[in-house]
Amino acid sequence: MKKSRLKLTVLTINRNPIPASFFGMILGLVGLGNCWRVAAKIWHLPAWIGEAIMLFSVAIWLGLLLLYVSKWLGAREEALAEFEHPVLCCFVGLVPVSTVLVALAISPYTRAIAVVLFVVGAIAQLSFGVYRSGRLWMGGRQPETTTPILYLPTVAGSFVSAIGASALGYREWSVLFFGMGMFSWLALESIIMQRLFLLTALPKLLRPTLGIQLAPPVVGCVAYLGITQGQPDTFAQILFGYGLLQALILLRLTPWLFQQPFAASYWAFTFGVAALALSALRFVERGMSGVMEGLAVLLFIGANLVIGSIAVGSVRLLLRGKLLPSLISIKT
Repeated sequence: MKKSRLKLTVLTINRNPIPASFFGMILGLVGLGNCWRVAAKIWHLPAWIGEAIMLFSVAIWLGLLLLYVSKWLGAREEALAEFEHPVLCCFVGLVPVSTVLVALAISPYTRAIAVVLFVVGAIAQLSFGVYRSGRLWMGGRQPETTTPILYLPTVAGSFVSAIGASALGYREWSVLFFGMGMFSWLALESIIMQRLFLLTALPKLLRPTLGIQLAPPVVGCVAYLGITQGQPDTFAQILFGYGLLQALILLRLTPWLFQQPFAASYWAFTFGVAALALSALRFVERGMSGVMEGLAVLLFIGANLVIGSIAVGSVRLLLRGKLLPSLISIKT
């Protein structure tokens, strides 16, 4: 019985090469904007900083959306290839997820538009999650193609929809979405861990996807806080604690993770980093003190440093004409 090996090849894309993974930028930026919104309340920091980040996020989302739609119109073969790719396909789920987050960004200014964007994004992410999960249930997937990207269609989509629903006042829907995300996360966690533990190490180009591993417990924590009231309960703190462990493991793996030059793929770390800080900030906002206050300060500073550095690095790549990557084709 031959041992399966992971082989990477590069697909050159000549027309409108915007990948769906770029919508991960919106997750990190809106997450940071939410951190600043909460920090402005509890520490009396300038409120305009968070709103400026949100405005920038909406502008980037709109630009990416126009490019992505034009990709489907003018470069349909490339768009379909990405949609059917064993790894890159899951990034498509970021398009509706980012739409829900944009709804959160604009909700203080125009609730009507925010509700429309939330409904469209939530329905689209649920539909994509159901479709992609159905494909996975049919089997035939190579174990080497399993990465934390698998969390995006069902876990990220459901948790973010839960956050959006609670923020807009739809608590019953928020609870349902939280349940979808929670149990999807628990089911996928063991599969992804088995792949990481037992198979060959992830190729350098795919290692940044491990940044997504941080997101489920802390985004789930933010979603859970949205459906509860009062001082955070034990379960919320358990979710945060597991997220903190994931962050420490990723910190220990930093030299191994960053063995390739900086690329836009490092945005995969930003949503989890922002959600970790946001969870701590929400805890303080809801009345926790002591150790959590200190953690909130450290994590807030860390989120700004990490996301700010990745944003600056991305701008540099853009100015050098090297931001858009070639797509990775995985064969076994």
